[in-house]
Amino acid sequence: MLRSLAKVLMTAVLAVPMAIPLSAAELGDDGLHKTSWMRETFKDLREDLDEANGEGKRLALIFEQRGCIYCTKMHEETFPRPEISRYIEENFFVVQLNLYGDVEVTDFDGQALPEKEMARKWGVLFTPTILFLPEEVAEEATAPEAAVAMMPGAFGAGTTLDMFTWVNEKRYALDNGEDFQRYHARMIQERNNGSAD
Repeated sequence: MLRSLAKVLMTAVLAVPMAIPLSAAELGDDGLHKTSWMRETFKDLREDLDEANGEGKRLALIFEQRGCIYCTKMHEETFPRPEISRYIEENFFVVQLNLYGDVEVTDFDGQALPEKEMARKWGVLFTPTILFLPEEVAEEATAPEAAVAMMPGAFGAGTTLDMFTWVNEKRYALDNGEDFQRYHARMIQERNNGSAD
């Protein structure tokens, strides 16, 4: 009996590290997940766009909220993957916004509102939601009007990497009939494993 108890305890001890995510996401004082590739800015989108362009990167805005299980999934399972984290860091200027936050955001059209009111103005309903912006935005445009793509919700690694790649390579501007879904399906076939990830 003692031997059986020892086996059970040993199995439990060995199983605990497997239940913990590879790279637990750090939480900020606002309760949102933080990554090394997220930028702290004054949240003036025109300034953020200029800075992103100056670095040769694409501007992306990510809405999250405290306690969001889907945000946690992205930060614990998808974003920590080296190929994804590296791709985002090298190619994107990411600004985090809080769905219920009070920090002032200045939209491309010049309107300044707290994050939570900007989310309502833009029709953001889910977290995480990522808006991908072009290098140039018209003066009167809002962020969602200018966005070249929007990614609402949590996705697996393959879908996430494919979306960031599709935007970065400006595939949305190609006149070849390959929208994101067709591009993603082709990438799944090229990975030759039948998996979206």
